[in-house]
Amino acid sequence: MSQDGAQGRYAGRALAAGRYQLRDLLGEGGMASVHLAYDAVLDRQVAIKTLHTELGREQAFRERFRREAQAVAKLTHTNIVSVFDTGEDELDGSTMPYIVMEYVEGRPLGSVLDEDVRRFGAMSADHALKVTADVLAALEISHEMGLVHRDIKPGNVMVTKRGVVKVMDFGIARAMQSGVTSMTQTGMVVGTPQYLSPEQALGRGVDARSDLYSVGVMLFQLVTGRLPFDADSPLAIAYAHVQEEPVAPSSVNRALPPAVDALVARALKKNPNERFPSAVAMRDECLRVAASFHATPPSIVPGAPTPSGAGVGSAVFPPVDQAAPAPPGPVQTPYQPTPNPNPYGTPTPSPAYGYPQQGGYPTPAGYGQQPQTPPPYNLSPQPGPASGGGGKGNRPVIIGAIVVSVLAVGGLIAALALNNGGGSGDEGKGGDSSASASATKVSGYRGPDTSKTIDSSECSEPQESYNDPDKIRLPDFRFKYIKSVKECLQAAGWEVATKNVDENTYGQGAVINQFPSADTDVDPKNMPEIELGVSTGNPPS
Repeated sequence: MSQDGAQGRYAGRALAAGRYQLRDLLGEGGMASVHLAYDAVLDRQVAIKTLHTELGREQAFRERFRREAQAVAKLTHTNIVSVFDTGEDELDGSTMPYIVMEYVEGRPLGSVLDEDVRRFGAMSADHALKVTADVLAALEISHEMGLVHRDIKPGNVMVTKRGVVKVMDFGIARAMQSGVTSMTQTGMVVGTPQYLSPEQALGRGVDARSDLYSVGVMLFQLVTGRLPFDADSPLAIAYAHVQEEPVAPSSVNRALPPAVDALVARALKKNPNERFPSAVAMRDECLRVAASFHATPPSIVPGAPTPSGAGVGSAVFPPVDQAAPAPPGPVQTPYQPTPNPNPYGTPTPSPAYGYPQQGGYPTPAGYGQQPQTPPPYNLSPQPGPASGGGGKGNRPVIIGAIVVSVLAVGGLIAALALNNGGGSGDEGKGGDSSASASATKVSGYRGPDTSKTIDSSECSEPQESYNDPDKIRLPDFRFKYIKSVKECLQAAGWEVATKNVDENTYGQGAVINQFPSADTDVDPKNMPEIELGVSTGNPPS
């Protein structure tokens, strides 16, 4: 629905037996709209978020909307937009769930930044650090309550007329479960690409430190007037977050002291273990740095380079018959332990966040890995006159074809030998001898990572479908160690078939793909057979 249409349709309407009178439309998203409204009981202006009519008809969406209101209502803090009330009403014969929130008279932080960029090139460092500290104060409360915001950006931060910072729109926040929460639905990563943490971009579980990465992106933007990573497509931006290193903010804004560079560098570490361990720690550092230098106007370097993710085109889709060039800039395998150049030392992550003490998170296929172009069979053809039939001109091609045929037959025989005694496509129905067990470990073999597990309750107590209360959502088994996946499936009594997949990114025993895919709605009374592709640990042949 367009904003004009929404204004014309709902202006003057009332909710809660006339208590809340809807006025101007303030904003609209994919699931809900926000209106300025008048609270006739308490004689004040409020903001009311209403679920779109077509979604309001679905009980599952109404329930999610209600849970959001309950979660955010527990967050009481000066720097968080307050929730006053929630309920449902009838409008035009349809159920209209709504959330009544504090109305903030002010401007989004993005608008404040745009004005500073026009006047000075960027926001002054002391102001940016203090704004960032207030955002972190809000996140400190939400993280203590077990909520990860997941979409921190200037557009979700308001600045009142008195300069008070207010974090809003916890609409995609989700409670942390066992310290880590899944961020994905089928084919979707939740959040804004320019502010995604590497783990969000990879579709992995996130914790509080993912919000701190987004805060680091926002701080970089405030003090430089530009984003650390930007590109023409979400894929290229995600690639940059995962693989590219940001430039130092002082290379864009010469007025910044080294302490700001070090602070931003730590917040933007690819490995969550190397970031600040908590919002409290990062906030304290922002305030310390802000008090440690004399504020000076921004001094922006014209044309300063910024990593753009442009290398994703050649890295993922190399030109035909050409070797793929190396991605631009320093490339780092995500989540591997890296030297700590900043003065803060190595952080000790909270065990509650659920991340291992060291790195070791593998890189998914396509990210930063150079696709190998197989050499042609005729590597050094001998010059000679062209001839028909089986003449000398065709001899190298014929010899190459014979070699390929012999290799193919040999590979088939080896595969049959390896699969003898239960190595077929449904070998995973057996015991814990993994489908990925490979009799031969070739060059490039990667061993198993048994720390990547899934709790059996994910299968025995699966999440309910958003759309059908009689169905459940299939858990995500990808990148988990096959033994724990089998234990999960056995706990629910689900049928499983496995097949070998040659890949050495995630290591032997890692589930590479599944069918049906994660979050698919299935009937627990008529469960389909789960098909899993399991890594052999060997590189693709």
